[in-house]
Amino acid sequence: MKGDTRMTTAKAKGALTFPQVMLVGIALFSMFFGAGNLILPPLLGVQAAADAPQAIAGFFVTGVGLPVLGIVAVALAGTLRELAGRVHPLFARVFVAAVYLAIGPCLAIPRTSSTAFEMLTPLVPEGISIGVARAVFSVLFFVVAYVLAMHPGRLTKLLGRVTGPALIVLIVAVVGSALLSPGEALTPARAPYLTGAALQGFLTGYQTMDLLASLTFGIVIATNIRSLGVVEPRGVMREVCRAGVVAGVLMMLIYGGLAVVGVKLCSSLASATNGAEVLTASASLHFGMAGTVVVAAIFLLACLNVCIGLISCCGTYFAQELPRVPYRAWAAGFAVFSCVVSNFGLDAILAFSVPLLNALYPVAIVLVLMGMAHRACDALPAMWPWVVGVTGVVSLA
Repeated sequence: MKGDTRMTTAKAKGALTFPQVMLVGIALFSMFFGAGNLILPPLLGVQAAADAPQAIAGFFVTGVGLPVLGIVAVALAGTLRELAGRVHPLFARVFVAAVYLAIGPCLAIPRTSSTAFEMLTPLVPEGISIGVARAVFSVLFFVVAYVLAMHPGRLTKLLGRVTGPALIVLIVAVVGSALLSPGEALTPARAPYLTGAALQGFLTGYQTMDLLASLTFGIVIATNIRSLGVVEPRGVMREVCRAGVVAGVLMMLIYGGLAVVGVKLCSSLASATNGAEVLTASASLHFGMAGTVVVAAIFLLACLNVCIGLISCCGTYFAQELPRVPYRAWAAGFAVFSCVVSNFGLDAILAFSVPLLNALYPVAIVLVLMGMAHRACDALPAMWPWVVGVTGVVSLA
C-alpha cells in the first residue's frame, strides 16, 4: 500500500521520492564500479604515499567528475545519438556503435569475467587445470549475467537493493579495518608520483574508462526511472542527473577509502604493481585466511554488476538500432562472444582493445564538455564538426 502511494506521488509530481533516487543512484554506482575501479585507488595509495591527497584529488577529476558530467551531458542532449548528431548524423551512428562495442564485447564485458577469475585463482583446488577452471567459470558467469540482464527495466531493483549494497558492505569492511589500524609510517612518493602527483592522479583516473561507460548507461537508467513513474522528458532528465550525483558521491567516498588502504601499507608493499595485491594483503592482515575470500567476493560482485549493466545497455541499444533482432538475441550474442573472448586472458583483451579506447576517449571528453555548454556551441554549429574532427584526427594518429 505504501509502495502504491509512493508510486502515485512520483507520477503526480513528475519526480522520484528520496528513497527511489537513492535506489537508482546505487544502481548506477554498481554499473560503474568494476574491477578496474577497485584496483587503481589502492595502488595509487601505495605509490603516492605521502602525496596521496594530491594524487587522489586528481583521480577524482577523471575517475568521478568526467563520468558524472557524461551522464548529465547525455541527459541534457536526450541521448548519446542526439549529442553526437550535432557533429553529423553519420558520425553519430559510427561513434555511438564504436563506443558500445568498445566498452561492451570488445573489452569491458569479457574483462569482467577474466578479472573475477584471476582473483578466484588462489581458491582453485590443486590438481585442477587453470584453463579448464577458467572455461567453466566464464560459462557460469555469463549464464548468470545473461539471465539477470533479461529484465533491464528491473535492473534498478537488482543492483540497487541486492548486489550494489552487498558490494558496498564488503568494501566498507575492508576499508574500515584499514582505517582503524595504526598503519605504517608514511614514505616519500614513488614513481610515477615522484613529481606532479595531482597530474598523475588525473591520468590514472583516465584509465578507468568510465567516461565512455557514462555515455551509454543513461539509456538503461532512463528506462528504470520511467518504470518508477517519471515519464515526462524534463523529469527523466532531472532524475538521471540526481542519480549521477548520488553515484558520484559514493564513488568518491569509496575511492578515497581504497586509497587509504594503500597508504596504510605504503612501506611493506612498496614493490606492489597491482591494486588487487594491495587489497588482498590488507584483507588478509585483518581477517586472516578469510580475507582472500572477502576480496574474491568483492571482485566477483563488482564484475558481475558491471557485466549485467553492460550486457543490458549494449543489448538495448542495438535492439533499438536493428529492431529485427530482438533484445534477447543481442544480449545472448554479446554474452556468448564475451565468454569466448574472456578465455584468451586479460593481456590479450587489453592488447586488442586499448588502441581503440585511446582513439575514442579524447573525442568523448570533447563531446561531453561541448554538451555541457551546448547553448553556446549550438550558436556556432560549425564548431561541433571542426572541434570533434580535429580531436578525432589527433587521437587516431
